[in-house]
Amino acid sequence: MRKISSFGKEIAIGAAIVLFIFLLYVGFPPAFMVMGLLMFGALFLFARQRGGLAMGTAGKKAAARKPAYLTFEDIGGQDQPKRELTEALDFLVHRDKILKLGIRPLKGILLTGPPGTGKTLLAKAAAHHTHSAFIAASGSEFVEMYVGVGAGRIRDLFKEARQQAVKLKRDSAIVFIDEIDGIGGKRDGGQHREYDQTLNQLLTEMDGVQGDESVRVLLIAATNRKELLDPALLRPGRFDRQIQVDLPDKSGREHILRLHARNKPIDEGVSLGKVAEETFGFSGAQLESVMNEAAIYAMREQSEKVQTAHLTQAIDKVMMGERMDRETTREERERVAIHELGHAIVAEHVRPGSVAQVSLTPRGQALGYVRHHPQQDRYLYTQTVLEEQIMIALGGAVAEELNYGGRSTGSRGDFEQATSIVRTLIESGMSDLGIIHPQALTQEQWSRENEKILNELTGKTRELLGSKLETFRGLLDILVSEETLSGKQLREILLKQAA
Repeated sequence: MRKISSFGKEIAIGAAIVLFIFLLYVGFPPAFMVMGLLMFGALFLFARQRGGLAMGTAGKKAAARKPAYLTFEDIGGQDQPKRELTEALDFLVHRDKILKLGIRPLKGILLTGPPGTGKTLLAKAAAHHTHSAFIAASGSEFVEMYVGVGAGRIRDLFKEARQQAVKLKRDSAIVFIDEIDGIGGKRDGGQHREYDQTLNQLLTEMDGVQGDESVRVLLIAATNRKELLDPALLRPGRFDRQIQVDLPDKSGREHILRLHARNKPIDEGVSLGKVAEETFGFSGAQLESVMNEAAIYAMREQSEKVQTAHLTQAIDKVMMGERMDRETTREERERVAIHELGHAIVAEHVRPGSVAQVSLTPRGQALGYVRHHPQQDRYLYTQTVLEEQIMIALGGAVAEELNYGGRSTGSRGDFEQATSIVRTLIESGMSDLGIIHPQALTQEQWSRENEKILNELTGKTRELLGSKLETFRGLLDILVSEETLSGKQLREILLKQAA
């Protein structure tokens, strides 16, 4: 924090005493003088808190949050972003080479991607890699209703970064701003002067990073809403590198799981590779939560090691939510079982071996669920794959119709998923409408094509499940009595029925 010099304090106190004596001499009422001094003191303290005479709140919070350094080796599942970031940081590590080749130093690196993928960890590792001072802040810390306060905090943040580097005897500093869309949003020419001034000050600080400064300051920012950022912030010369930090693939997930398993006693029979298969679409934060929850389940059961069953329960909890103690009637349980078996049987028919478990355990808002594990990570989807996914979503409602003659409210989420996939089909040019811009379609055309696709796939699903009515009876008894049905059990019974 910046301090007012003792000499300045003495002058201020002396001036106040002289003013008090003078007003008393000319007959000014003492009560009014005391009130005036109190009001002046209150305004003085308010100005200090708002950044007028001291470092802004952002700088103070940033200084209080200097995290322990970690290396790129401590971050799993992000090999490509780590390579890109390492190359971008060369201007801080290899200054001589940069000057020899006449390369302009980078001023900013933007990390974009879904939440929980490790953007903050990458920024911390970058500080260690470059042997730089590191200060972190959040975009929300600079947003104030008072004009000019946010801009002052930006100045204080960069100044504190340079001071910290000098204090640590380092020639570079990294300023990390998380959720930068809080201050870097597009300017609309409205009356949001505080937002505009804060962003303008950030742009000024980035432009002020010159190659001949004794301490080079690099800004690393993170956001999961890049499309909201102002174009002036994204242009070359500001954020010179934009690195996408995506969800990890299978090998990346296994790497992350192994990193978080280092301090946990894992049973020899546990296959983290299989856990990685069953956690498709999980972020690094979710995988860390899986390992942590598995250890908690082990502790509850007083087990000395984390076993496969604990990891399975942890995956269900992270994916679906905590187990709920809901009392349901026998009729309700049977209907939920029929519904979930409908999903599972269709899934096994169109994608053999894809069902991991069918459960009647209430979790979150779901009274039951089917957990799938993909055979391999998939990033491109054909028309056949999307239509199969729609049939799986419709399987629950169709199973209820065949067994009870009607549907229940439990199909609402399934229908939302099915209509969302239909929209993907249409927008990808896979419907009978052909290749067409979505905005060129009227609401009537959307509804007609949506109805056509769903009716066709509902008919296929009904035909498939109609031939498996006897199978429902055998599976229903097992699921209702045991509450869970493994994918292996399901496949064995389906195989017997087919024979």
